[in-house]
Amino acid sequence: MTRHLYVHLPFCAHRCGYCDFVTVVGRTSQHSAYVDALLAELALEREHLAPELETVFLGGGTPTFTEPASLERLLRALPAAREVTVEANPETVTQELARSLRGLGVNRVSLGVQSFRPHLLETLERVAQADTVRRAFYHLRDAGFDNISFDLIYGIPGQSVSDLEADLGDALELGPEHLSCYELEAKPGTRFTHAHGAELERQAEAMESYFELVVDDLTAAGYRWYETANFCRTSDRANGRDLRARHNLAYWLGRDYLALGIGAVSTIEGRRWRNTPRLAGYVAALAAGERPEREVEPLPLDVQQRERVMLGLRLDEPLVVAGLDGILDGPALDRLERLGLVDRTGATLALTPRGRMLGGGVTADLLA
Repeated sequence: MTRHLYVHLPFCAHRCGYCDFVTVVGRTSQHSAYVDALLAELALEREHLAPELETVFLGGGTPTFTEPASLERLLRALPAAREVTVEANPETVTQELARSLRGLGVNRVSLGVQSFRPHLLETLERVAQADTVRRAFYHLRDAGFDNISFDLIYGIPGQSVSDLEADLGDALELGPEHLSCYELEAKPGTRFTHAHGAELERQAEAMESYFELVVDDLTAAGYRWYETANFCRTSDRANGRDLRARHNLAYWLGRDYLALGIGAVSTIEGRRWRNTPRLAGYVAALAAGERPEREVEPLPLDVQQRERVMLGLRLDEPLVVAGLDGILDGPALDRLERLGLVDRTGATLALTPRGRMLGGGVTADLLA
């Protein structure tokens, strides 16, 4: 039985050009019916959940764009958990919303900041500006939130090294407990790539230097680089708390998880299934007491083991490789160890700091 639950709330005020998540623009009149469907799916799948959960994560979309009464009803009905995270766009965070979330048991908020630079926010088609982010942050602090995460993006068309340095500086000035810093990934064929194709190619050549800048600045500021793209304040600065994103950590450690909503992906007992991305079909099926249409994929042991290596080596803690010998390329492991990219100690394996900078390429070499 799993202790991790993801809930997808797809609604957004508008769709950003670079986004490829399962989202639905507006549809306020359908928010309540969608929450009904989520709770019906939860009832059908409740057997997969342990009596006590470790994490609940509401992602999107923009969960805080969901009509307030519907969002409140959902949060009241979901199982309690030690970490309850809600994603939010800064422009949706009012003083009232912050207080409501805190009162409903949410104890962690992930803010989609992306950048503090006006020209980059315009390129990304983001509504929030730097002052909007700061206001949202202080609303959350005033409501009692002491675990706030920022999402930042680098490699944005028109971005310079100084822009990225300034974004990191603005984030550090506010001092969130957690930062997720991602390369911009614009899918081929989208209007965003048509509009910015040449500049995206130029930015791709700078990604490695951007990545090094992110790691250097955040670790120098006392953040722990615990996962390839994720950083948290250390325990000494946070009264002994572990401020890693516990829900995402479950993914990286290969734990089972249940996911509800359109396009949501669950991994349970050697099977993975993805719900239909169609809102109407999802709601209709659950209104009729049926599970939504799904793509189901069996996960053979070797696939699970490969995923365990690929995800586990993203972390800063050594991966226990007992039972994984059959999928590791012995000669490649020896070579990467000689090159100072891999550290093998007894029954554990880890990427060195240099190996972590190269990331997925090193991990791909390791797999037989």
